[in-house]
Amino acid sequence: FLEGHERVKQVYYPGLASHPHHDIAREQMTGYGGVVSFDLYADLDGTMRFLDALRLPCIGASLGGVESIVSHPSTISYYELDREDRIAIGIADELVRYSVGIEDAEDLISDLEQALATI
Repeated sequence: FLEGHERVKQVYYPGLASHPHHDIAREQMTGYGGVVSFDLYADLDGTMRFLDALRLPCIGASLGGVESIVSHPSTISYYELDREDRIAIGIADELVRYSVGIEDAEDLISDLEQALATI
């Protein structure tokens, strides 16, 4: 869903054939995990609107649990770095990390879709 959405610039997930290390992941892993990161076609304000519009995941720094959790690395995990230093290590303002929980996939996709419509 995310990879095909017009408001999503790039998806980082080793389970996708488009990931630069997909072949390695396919050889080494029996599954690809539940954390997906993606860049939005948005600035910081648009990314924050997207995060605020999500209804299902909780916002949090920890990505471990059974419920879906969303994180905004530039304002949570890397808040102490200025924008230029974050970008230098690959943490853009439009980067979102999403840990998929046990909720129904259709509900999660629907929630992502309505939140993406806000940017």
